[in-house]
Amino acid sequence: MNHPKTTLEQWRTLQTVIDQGGFAQAATQLHRSQSAISYSLAKLQQMLGVELLEIRGRRAELTATGQQLLLRARALLKDAGELEQLAQQIKQGWEIEIELVFDAIFPSSLLLSALQSFASEHPLTRIQLREVVLSGAEDALRKGEADLVISPLVPSGYIGEKLLEVEFIAVAHPDHPLHHQGSISYQQLKNETQLVIRDSGLFQQRDFGWLGAKHRWTVSNIATSINAIRRGLGFGWLPAHAIDTELREGLLKALPLQQGQRRQALLYLIMVRGETAGPATRLLAELLLRSVRSHDDGSEIQP
Repeated sequence: MNHPKTTLEQWRTLQTVIDQGGFAQAATQLHRSQSAISYSLAKLQQMLGVELLEIRGRRAELTATGQQLLLRARALLKDAGELEQLAQQIKQGWEIEIELVFDAIFPSSLLLSALQSFASEHPLTRIQLREVVLSGAEDALRKGEADLVISPLVPSGYIGEKLLEVEFIAVAHPDHPLHHQGSISYQQLKNETQLVIRDSGLFQQRDFGWLGAKHRWTVSNIATSINAIRRGLGFGWLPAHAIDTELREGLLKALPLQQGQRRQALLYLIMVRGETAGPATRLLAELLLRSVRSHDDGSEIQP
């Protein structure tokens, strides 16, 4: 024997009665008559064979069973609402997923600010984040694995929009021997260990910065490089925004180089599909640009 099935509309009616505090208020909220509300809930209880509501004075309150079932129903209604919203987004050409590839030197505070703004407007669009170094972004473009790219390199065939200039500072631990040699030449640097970050690309790996030291330690990310230099294991050029705390607290100290103590790297924002990019990709690109502009007034960039 087939039993009649309850509907989401019936559960939505029950939820509204409880949230609005009564049948009359729910009727106003749902633009239905009060008798239609009463009939819908009576039918729901009949189909389930359990009591969901009990009348106390002029208020309808949930029974213990009603509380348990409505709790589950709320989750279903939320999922159904998101499903309908997602279907509308797809109908309007809105992407359900964006691949964002970004160079590790891009400040995470600016990235997360843009992502937070995006999520508040379109929480149903998934964002795949991939952190790379140097030519890793170019690899993603070559393989067609990105919608948006933040990179210091703009490969042939793509147009990049200037996003942010990142400053690098040559630093070492305050007790490193280099700090006891006065003004430092590149010749003096050659005898010390340099910490460098490995290019994450596979096809056209590149080096960044001076690599004249006889001894080099190569690490895969900025955090490891910072920690190694903090322990006195060598020197290196690190993004200024990433070591602001260490410099202020005296955990790292800028090297008094005769030249090249500070260097700059320009990051570009690349919309892979250009003018044919979808609306979600274009919005995220605009939010990234806006996030960077908000710090163009000279305010401090957090790591």
